[in-house]
Amino acid sequence: MAGQPPKVDVPILKDLTIDNITENVHRINSQGSDPRLKYILERLVTHLHDFARETRLSTDEWMAGIEFLTAVGKKCTDVRQEFILLSDTLGLSLLVDSIDHPKPPSSTEGTVLGPYHTHDAHDLDLGSAISGDPSGTPLLCLCTVKATSGAPIADAKVDIWETDSKGSYDVQYSDYSGEPDGRAVIKSDKEGVFWFKAIVPVPYSIPFDGPVGKMLKVLGRHSWRPSHMHFMFEKGGFDRLITTLFLRGDPYETSDAVFGVKDSLVIELGTVSAEQAKKYGVEEGTKLLTHDFVLVTDEETRKLRDEEALKAMRKLGREGMTIINGQLVPDVD
Repeated sequence: MAGQPPKVDVPILKDLTIDNITENVHRINSQGSDPRLKYILERLVTHLHDFARETRLSTDEWMAGIEFLTAVGKKCTDVRQEFILLSDTLGLSLLVDSIDHPKPPSSTEGTVLGPYHTHDAHDLDLGSAISGDPSGTPLLCLCTVKATSGAPIADAKVDIWETDSKGSYDVQYSDYSGEPDGRAVIKSDKEGVFWFKAIVPVPYSIPFDGPVGKMLKVLGRHSWRPSHMHFMFEKGGFDRLITTLFLRGDPYETSDAVFGVKDSLVIELGTVSAEQAKKYGVEEGTKLLTHDFVLVTDEETRKLRDEEALKAMRKLGREGMTIINGQLVPDVD
């Protein structure tokens, strides 16, 4: 009959109270067929509701949170991801990367992607200069990429990006022309070697003009990141590696605003020898970055991720869990 609401077959809700609202939401959310989605929503609702009960969250505070997240969304653009910045500054980005991309001791550790990675960097030849900043201190970068077995990885895609000498990424400038600078994609050679010319990284402030910046001010936190250079490695059969190299002795080495620093990723720069200067076409005494990156295979990562997931559940007392298609879900008898 026209105008009649559709009949729905859903669980009957109980009289809703502070104490039973959570179980009622779980009953409604448990009707779908995706076990992973049901598990994620069950845990998300549980923790959100427990948070509200534990803090005795007020309506004004709840509304302030809604308005803050709305402002974060409005600040996002094609070249600025304020939600990633929020995730970074709360330590969530590093946590998720560490969970989803576990690394054995012999491999290079991952860290945060950051909000300023783009997909428009040009493909450049080995030995190319990635920065056009004439004010930057010249830097020669000589690196290798290998498997945990020690075998070189040829033709690995290496995405590299850094700021200019003022601490700004190309896309941060209002007059950005669309021509990438301080970025490049290069490929490793048959020996797993890749090298390029850049500038010495400098410390810089993450964007402080948006809602995330306001949050940091209220919390009494600074917005600075230590000097660093970003790398992302992709090669068929290997787990994608997103990582960063940080300069030792930087004033913000131990207080990175986005929690990205790991001891194994902190390096010291050297200087180019006369022999290297001749071989690579730079001046003797130029600053030198050297590093050996080690990637983990997809199979190694999958096995380690599954092992660590089940171990973490046992530690939390959640024994009835299993792995299906690489995803942790409750056992279903």
